[in-house]
Amino acid sequence: MAQKTNAALPPGTKLPVHVGVIMDGNGRWAKKRGLPRKIGHREGAQTFRTITRHAKNLGVKFFTVYAFSTENWKRPADEVEAIMDLFEKYLDEVRDFIEENIRICFIGDRSMLREGLQKKMRSVEEDSRDFSAMTLLIAINYGGRDEIAHAAKAIAQKAISGEINADEITVDTVEKYLYTSDLDGDTAPPVDLIIRPSGEQRLSNFMIWQAAYAEFYYTNILWPDFRPEDLEKAIIAYSDRNRRFGGV
Repeated sequence: MAQKTNAALPPGTKLPVHVGVIMDGNGRWAKKRGLPRKIGHREGAQTFRTITRHAKNLGVKFFTVYAFSTENWKRPADEVEAIMDLFEKYLDEVRDFIEENIRICFIGDRSMLREGLQKKMRSVEEDSRDFSAMTLLIAINYGGRDEIAHAAKAIAQKAISGEINADEITVDTVEKYLYTSDLDGDTAPPVDLIIRPSGEQRLSNFMIWQAAYAEFYYTNILWPDFRPEDLEKAIIAYSDRNRRFGGV
């Protein structure tokens, strides 16, 4: 059934409930212009703000962005530091999203992040917990395989303590221990659409479990150049596909 959408989309467009975005191409955007990579990340952060607001205005209910992966620690130390500084600055400005009734949650392993950053993350989650226009999930120090391993460890501990019988472990059991099922009593639905700009065509360890039946949309546009109309094109492409979920 077609869902009611913003007038920016054609009538009858099927809107994805959960959209994931791999924000790729910041470094290449800067390199093409002879600029430091950190400038590309700064521009990418501005695009993130614009696209998040547009997703909300279109009616998307869950919007997950890949901000920093477990593998990104391998980048040069000064680049990692610049990304973390930018992220902390963003958290100081995130009240704009709160004013727009957007709930903000963070997924990933926070233990390696600065204590001050973790404190700000908790504060933003608490202040926005009752908002309902859209849930924004920011994946930071996140990896899909790491998430599944984290869930497996938690389930193993429950089995050792006798709280779970190994024979009773199901797909639903695993899902209960994923980062996306630990949103202060709420659970994010599976991802319907994953968008990756920059020309790369791979998942890069992003939401491996949640994207089992996701539709993929690739574009050669680098993330800092990604515009609201590009989001609309991705959603229209998604709407035109026939999702069978293994059926006929």
